Order: sequence, then structure tokens, then C-alpha cells
Amino acid sequence: MSTVTATLTYFTPLTDGSRPWQYITPPDPKNGLPSSNFGSENHQAEIENIRGKEHSYSLDTSGFQFHKREARHKAFNDDAVIEREYYPESIEFIKEYTGANKVVIFDHTTRRRRPGDTEDTPQKRQPVARVHVDQTKASATARVHRHLPGDEAPSLVKRRFQIINLWRPIKNPAIDWPLTFCDYRSVDPNKDFVPTTLKYPDYDGEVMAVKFSPSHRWKYIKGMTPDEFVLIKCFDSKEGVAAFVPHTGFEDPSTPPDAPPRESIELRALVFYDE
Repeated sequence: MSTVTATLTYFTPLTDGSRPWQYITPPDPKNGLPSSNFGSENHQAEIENIRGKEHSYSLDTSGFQFHKREARHKAFNDDAVIEREYYPESIEFIKEYTGANKVVIFDHTTRRRRPGDTEDTPQKRQPVARVHVDQTKASATARVHRHLPGDEAPSLVKRRFQIINLWRPIKNPAIDWPLTFCDYRSVDPNKDFVPTTLKYPDYDGEVMAVKFSPSHRWKYIKGMTPDEFVLIKCFDSKEGVAAFVPHTGFEDPSTPPDAPPRESIELRALVFYDE
């Protein structure tokens, strides 16, 4: 078994009982407004490299699933072209590997790490360095109503639906600042998570902050290549399976000093089933 010991950043619970919140785009520092009302704390974690046994992990058991499939689209430098070329092939990948009958991609984020640059804006996203879950039940349901026609959404949320991210490295292997995933079987869904308001310019969303637990078991694949991708479950309405997976970017201490900065793309998809 190959593991690394790395620092992961978790949510610090608020002591006054108030609801945590953060802005998707930090306010102008000149206004003196904080970007969030909560803190964070670092913990050391053993992170297992599961390359060679990745097929032991699935969306319904651990909350994540690795696959090898080259993308036909290669450039990833123009949002309109990404939507036109990369979205359709990714929809087919998600359908094939999940058995879903309908997939709607509602947005994507391209991330490029810029060493020494602390700016992180919607136009210049860097890797996320805090343990988190992208959705809650309320925000997932709201997403369906936000992105599907009003005559479809009510019936779609009565059947099984998910939010799944498709993440892959672009240009280079993700040796620098890879993603790690906390096996859902090692979390306590009733104690480890805190709904957190995510403030967009025009509406409020919701994510889940994650509290530290020594029971958490972290996994990754070292050096994921651009022809590999991972499906990340952010929500599942079905009972009895992994509901979501906490995840974060992390600084891998085994990264060579000459490794190129991580570049990656994640698509966020609403995934629907006939069942």
C-alpha cells in the first residue's frame, strides 16, 4: 500500500450557533467585508494511492469512480467551444458509466494553479484547498428547478436524480495539487457536515462544510493523466447508497519540484434515471 501524509484543511465549527456562509467571489478588500464568517483548521491525513485497485471504488459505495477515456476535445481554452465540443462527449461518458437516461451539464470550471498568486476569481480559478461537498439536498433540488423547464422539473425530482462532477486533468498529469476523496463509508453523514450558504452575485446556493474526524479515510490516484477522469458524486436522492463524497485538492509531499502546475476541468451535471 502506497500512502502519503499530507495536510488537509477542514471547517472550524462556529461557537455561536450562527449559520456559516461564504462568497463565491470575495468582496473588494476596500469594503472591509469578510469573504466568510467561519474559520478553518489543518489536520494531517494519510492518503492512499489506489492506482491499480481503483475498480474497488464506485459511485454507490465510496462516492467516486475512476475511468480511463480519452477526450476528443483537447484545447480547453474557450468556454463556448468547451460547451459545444466537450459537453456532448462527457454526457455520453456519464450515461455509459452510470446507466442514467438523461444528463444535463449546467456549468464547468477550468482551474489552473498559479504559484505565488493568491487571487481566485470566477475568471481565474485555482485548486480548492478545503475539504467540502459541492451540494446539499436543498441546493441539488433547487438546481433541477433552476436548470430544467418548469414542466419537467417537478416529475424529475420525484425519481432518482444525482449531481455528479466529471473531473479530469488537462495538458499535463495532475502530479501537482491532485484531488483526494474521502470514502463515504468512513464518514458520519449526521455529524461530519454543516450546510453552508454560498453567496453568488444573484442568488444564494448551499454547500456542505466538513468537520474533521479521525475516522475519515482518504484516497487518490497519483499522477492522473489527461486521458483519465473521475466521477465525483455530490448528491444522490436514492437511499442506501453513498450520498456524496467529501473532496479537496492537496499539496502532495511526493511531488517533484519540476512538476508543472496543475490544470484541470470539472463539469457539473444533473443526472436522471427512469427508476
